[in-house]
Formats: sequence, C-alpha cells, structure tokens
Amino acid sequence: MQLHFHKYQGTGNDFVIIDNRQGIYNELSQPTVEKLCDRRFGIGGDGLMLLNGSKDYDFEMIYYNADGRPGSMCGNGGRCLSAFAKKLGIQQNAAKFIASDGPHEVVYAENGWVQLKMQDVDYVEIGPGYFFLDTGSPHFVRYVTGIEEMDVYTEGSNIRYNERFAEEGTNVNFVQETDNGIFVRTYERGVEDETYSCGTGVTAASLTFAKGAPGAYTVPVQTLGGPLEVRFTKVDDRTYNNIWLCGPAEWVFEGDIKI
Repeated sequence: MQLHFHKYQGTGNDFVIIDNRQGIYNELSQPTVEKLCDRRFGIGGDGLMLLNGSKDYDFEMIYYNADGRPGSMCGNGGRCLSAFAKKLGIQQNAAKFIASDGPHEVVYAENGWVQLKMQDVDYVEIGPGYFFLDTGSPHFVRYVTGIEEMDVYTEGSNIRYNERFAEEGTNVNFVQETDNGIFVRTYERGVEDETYSCGTGVTAASLTFAKGAPGAYTVPVQTLGGPLEVRFTKVDDRTYNNIWLCGPAEWVFEGDIKI
C-alpha cells in the first residue's frame, strides 16, 4: 500500500502528517507508525498525525507518539497540522479543530506564525523545586542553571521513570530564565529522548514563569529549535486562561512510501 505523506516542523519538533479525510489510514498499526517515525528506517519524526474530517470542526487531529502509540495533545503538532490544513485550502485566516484534549482555535498570523489556543489550566502542583501541571499533556517543570550543558536525556529519563511517573509517564522540562524570557529544554515521553522543542512543554514552563500579579502575560521562549511565544492571562498561581502558543510551522517535504 502506498502512503502519501508530508513532513512539517515547528522549531525543530518534526512530524509526519497524512491527509486522512477519506479514512484510508484509520487502521495504522503501532509497528507501522513507529517505523514511519524511525529516523533510520522510515521517514523520521517526533510523532505522526492524521488530519481527519469532522462534522463539527474544520478538521480532527489524531496524534501518535514516535513509539507508535496514541499520544495526548501536542502543541507544536497542532500548529503544524493547522499549517497543513491551510495548505490544503481548508481555511485561510483562522480554523477550529478537535483533538484528544478537546477543541482548539487557530489564527494564521501575517508573519507566517501559527497561533494555537490551548486549553485552560485550573490546577498547578507546586512542590519543592518543581511544578507539575497538565497543558494537554502532563509536564514536570524544574528551574535550573547551566541549561545548555545539561544532560537532558539522563536527567529527564530519571524523572520520567521514577516511582511516581513510571507507569503513566510525564514530560520533563528544564527551564532557565533569560534576559527577557526563558530557555526550555524538554525530555518527551513517547519519544523517550530530548526533542528540539515541545509546545505543551514551553506552555507549561511559561505559566510557571509568571510569578507576578494576575493579568495578561507574554513570555518569549527559546528552544533548541528556535523561538516561540506564549500569551495568557494569569488568574492566580494555579489558574490560567486564554492561553496561546505562537510560533513558526513549516512544510519540509512530501513523498510516498510503501507500507
């Protein structure tokens, strides 16, 4: 069976994307998805997404982790899939889609950035030296120094596979404050390695960075793959709404592969 795919990346977080509005690829198996995401024996990607049709929304987002298993919400993935939807002509200025964590809105900015509205956050666990919250996917956040020299794979996997998180898993974010924002590096579950960027991760980190009074915030974020921006309203130290993840989402190439 021949599969036509597109490759997209958002600040180095890269994805295999498939137009599945006809439902041809509903039954992709876990081994098949894992092989398609393999960087040596497949196309290569941090995840795979299907763009499905929807009666109530412009499209539906189905996301698989690089290990081939169904994943939770992926922020950069949602932005890349939205860029793909625009390429298909589904919408041009704004769109609405449904994902595993609920409905999302998208605005296509004039500078080429894709702005994705995330789900509200109504609880943040604040512990000794860490934060834990869900921004569509679970995220452990720890502030550090010397972030560029960190062994993110080792430090991240130690937390992801500790007694608390081993069964369900969590993403692990290391954050360092910069002159005007934050630098974030993320170990992603499902990839089981560091990625160049993680949209739900930088969102989680940005919310914890807002240590001031309630109100509107804009947080510039640097990742290994480039700059992002998170905008939101802080209600209190554990409640945030009107959250937008903003950044580039770029087509890389397309092709066909036999599965």
